[in-house]
Amino acid sequence: MKNYLSFERNIKDLEAELENLKDPYNKEGLSEVNTNKISKLQEEIETKLKHIYSNLDPWQKTMVARHEDRPKSKYFIDNIFSDFIALSGDRYYGEDKSVITGFAKFKNFSVLVIGQQKGDSLETRIERNFGMMKPEGYRKSVRLMKLADKFNLPIILFIDTPGAYPGVGAEERGQAEAIAKSIECCMQLKVPTISIIIGEGGSGGAIALASSNKVLMLENAIYSVISPEGCASILWRDPKKTLEAATAMKLSAKDLLDLNIIDEIIQEPTGGAHRDRDTVLRNIKVSIEKNLIEFADLNGDEILEKRKNKFLSIGRTKGLYESRNYKDKLTLQSNTFDILIQKIKINKKKYILICFLISFIVILGLFI
Repeated sequence: MKNYLSFERNIKDLEAELENLKDPYNKEGLSEVNTNKISKLQEEIETKLKHIYSNLDPWQKTMVARHEDRPKSKYFIDNIFSDFIALSGDRYYGEDKSVITGFAKFKNFSVLVIGQQKGDSLETRIERNFGMMKPEGYRKSVRLMKLADKFNLPIILFIDTPGAYPGVGAEERGQAEAIAKSIECCMQLKVPTISIIIGEGGSGGAIALASSNKVLMLENAIYSVISPEGCASILWRDPKKTLEAATAMKLSAKDLLDLNIIDEIIQEPTGGAHRDRDTVLRNIKVSIEKNLIEFADLNGDEILEKRKNKFLSIGRTKGLYESRNYKDKLTLQSNTFDILIQKIKINKKKYILICFLISFIVILGLFI
């Protein structure tokens, strides 16, 4: 049974009518299949889908990214890679089933694959904790990323989580520290890392595995520091203002590409990834292969430098200043005049007193 979003009601009615036309024997009596009407209905559905999905607002895109029929990490791992060998445990506490990890083959490449998994049914969603990783999940990922770095294997990561698990147990076991260590590990690797946001990229739970050389997004995926509902509750004290929040947060793939937060948008079929999984698979395969080939001739130091410069340059072209000259430094370079002005601002009271004394001496000299 297909699941439809609130703005797809017209599509639902048309597809129900189409199914009846394709199987007329389910109705009372027998009738012939009306092929002409079927063709017209299919064209009408396609036209409506194109119109709807070419005009989605940010909140509607959020709903598409969360669609329960949307393909999950396990689907991509099973259908893109071969010889997948799953590895478990963080060697500290236990296994976290919200993240799938293991080594696999992709064409001529041996790779490490990490995928946040939400689950496809109620039972598996509960088992996978709805894709919300716990500290042991991040520590497992760090352990395997270091292993991949040791053996010079590229790392492919599939991001799909509403955020890291906020439970008491997770906090007691060091959730914040585990996320920080994961980000640190990602930034220090000397092998190519490619993160693909396939659904939700929520908060630190996503950035912990998305600090990569290349960050790719499916067309209808989202990537944000907080959920639109959470943002609306904080800023407007009204969780219903999700559209305003989603618009202000610029969480869509197009907005994030314009801001240079991500590197590439992977196109989805009309109506979302869940309507044509084969097309999405092909597009992701092409993108992964292209990006792996890009890093094939680079050594570890060059890969590390590229990743460092990528993150240091974010926000520097449309932010405080336009120049890219300082992309390899964390501090803004200033000339002598700027430094003098800054010192005066810091020691304002001291300089006011000096100016007062100088003025007093000059005035006293005039009268003597």
